[in-house]
Amino acid sequence: MASHTLATFPAELLAAKKQIREQARSYGLDFFPVIFEMCDYEQMNQIAAYGGFPQRYPHWRFGMEYESLRKRHFYGLGRIYEMVINNDPCYAYLQESNALVDQKLVIAHVYGHADFFKNNLWFGQTNRKMMDEMANHSTRIRRHIEKHGYDTVEQFLDVCLSIEDLIDPHSMFLKRAPTDEHRGTASRDNAQEPTGKFKAKDYLDRWINPPNVIEAEAKKLRDLKKKMRHVTPASPTRDVLLYLLQHARLEDWQMDCLSIVREEAYYFAPQGMTKVLNEGWASYWHSTLMTRHFVEAKEIIDYADHHSGTVHMPPGNFNPYKIGIELFRDIEDRWNKGKFGRDYEEASDLGAKKRWDKGLGLGRQKIFEVRRVYNDVNFIDEFMTAEFIEKHKFYQYGRDPHTGQLRIVSRDPVRIKQTMLYQLTNMGRPFVYVVDGNYANRGELYLAHRHNGMDIEIKYANETLKNIHRIWQRPVHLQAKIDDDMILFSYAGDQCKQQTIHDELPKPAHASV
Repeated sequence: MASHTLATFPAELLAAKKQIREQARSYGLDFFPVIFEMCDYEQMNQIAAYGGFPQRYPHWRFGMEYESLRKRHFYGLGRIYEMVINNDPCYAYLQESNALVDQKLVIAHVYGHADFFKNNLWFGQTNRKMMDEMANHSTRIRRHIEKHGYDTVEQFLDVCLSIEDLIDPHSMFLKRAPTDEHRGTASRDNAQEPTGKFKAKDYLDRWINPPNVIEAEAKKLRDLKKKMRHVTPASPTRDVLLYLLQHARLEDWQMDCLSIVREEAYYFAPQGMTKVLNEGWASYWHSTLMTRHFVEAKEIIDYADHHSGTVHMPPGNFNPYKIGIELFRDIEDRWNKGKFGRDYEEASDLGAKKRWDKGLGLGRQKIFEVRRVYNDVNFIDEFMTAEFIEKHKFYQYGRDPHTGQLRIVSRDPVRIKQTMLYQLTNMGRPFVYVVDGNYANRGELYLAHRHNGMDIEIKYANETLKNIHRIWQRPVHLQAKIDDDMILFSYAGDQCKQQTIHDELPKPAHASV
């Protein structure tokens, strides 16, 4: 790995950085202080392999990523132009071998990211001192390695990292149903006895609420409450990692490793949820700042070449930079001209809609609002119109089986947008819930996949069950819809099994999600 001795910051670039920073602020960008550091390509690859942090716990996947990045650079297959960390202060890294015009472009891009990190709702609950926390995680893992051995700790980290996506990113913003820890004496003491009675005037009460019916209903509710009091979890929970931390039979060092993986997963989750928005916002501002203020005449060709390379999206591909910047430009144009609202949507004259311009000038205000409250899913869902798809030819493509040529398979905007939303929802991962932690009263773990239009991969489902079994140490099950059948995958330590769910099988504590 490369050393941590950083290159000095050239005076010319230092002056440009200050100018770009102040110009960005003049447009309304608001960001934490940004600390730029200059790296050679080896240092850049090392930091990139660590997910943008200079220090992480030891694990083979970081070394593998480093080798991949190093070879890409060596063979000219790609290079890293920038990295920026969601932190207070933000840390950003520049590669010293890049030309001055590239450095200025990257600095402008970084300030766009820094503004997004600070102001976007979905980053609001992230740890703003994660640079220090990552170093703390590294120290804790190294202590476990010293005590239990490198192979033992690494193998357990492999298991934890294989299920790091089984969290609930929205739980940081929503109050979910009571957890097992909050269903104790206090909540039971404060709860009122269920009656099942309807409100009624005194003289109508005996007809609206017959005593025998009310008593039967009350008994039914009491029995259900008594039964559910000992059900775990209290309701289906999507944060599988938290449930394992609370209920699996883990040693202290294993719990610490799993908690570290979970904490880092929550830190990185907003980046996965806002990739299109974040890159689109940063690209919008590097384009605005560079073309209006910081590209010299001698740099125009190089800038145009590198910017076009960033936003280039071949047919059939998905480039978040391209989609994001074009959507922000489209939103700004529409809100400047008033191309929104009921009057515009109901206008039947296509020519009039094309010429529509009320001169509202609300575009800049609107894109700042979008940057503040949206994530990729509702960003695409709300603002990717049929006109936008047609204008940019964001069609669905496929290979002709006979000729191998790329052909358009669909121009339907509904289908195109739906496919894109499937790819972005939950960052393309399946929704998996814990629905019973004591399945069949045997302490077995029962998970359920919520089918939202995307099937799970059977081989991945089996491998996931094996790894969860290593943490749970008892049989584990996963209910999933495969084609038209509801299948139960099971693993008890020997081999994976699957069977079609039928009435004779024990039911989990909660209905399928």
